[in-house]
Amino acid sequence: MTETKNFHIGDVISVTDGKLVSPDHIGGIYNILGWMTGESLMTHSLPRVSRECEPFLREQFPDLSAEVVPDGINSLDKAVAYLETLYPKYGQFVAVAKIPEGDHTSIDPMAEIKMMRPDAIIVGLDS
Repeated sequence: MTETKNFHIGDVISVTDGKLVSPDHIGGIYNILGWMTGESLMTHSLPRVSRECEPFLREQFPDLSAEVVPDGINSLDKAVAYLETLYPKYGQFVAVAKIPEGDHTSIDPMAEIKMMRPDAIIVGLDS
């Protein structure tokens, strides 16, 4: 049996649509992507890991991930109001499975930042 964990639909939509509508804001993204990969992620890893996890969320929740966040949602109040319109159709929470192990690339966070910005001075590594 596949292990799952419940996440707010706003967390799922934030990953599949790319617009942040999680009621937990960026914390919701850290939580869902961390769960799916089994890693404690750093901010600079979120875009890459989102791209890895997005197809699996779309596969698990095709109807939910087809939702398009309307333009103009630029506050938590507006995001929550938008999500409340979706609750009758999807509920508030969905059971999310982890990404298959072979479909996630685990990269040391410090090595990844060096790959992204080879010219950056990283305190702790370069000091």
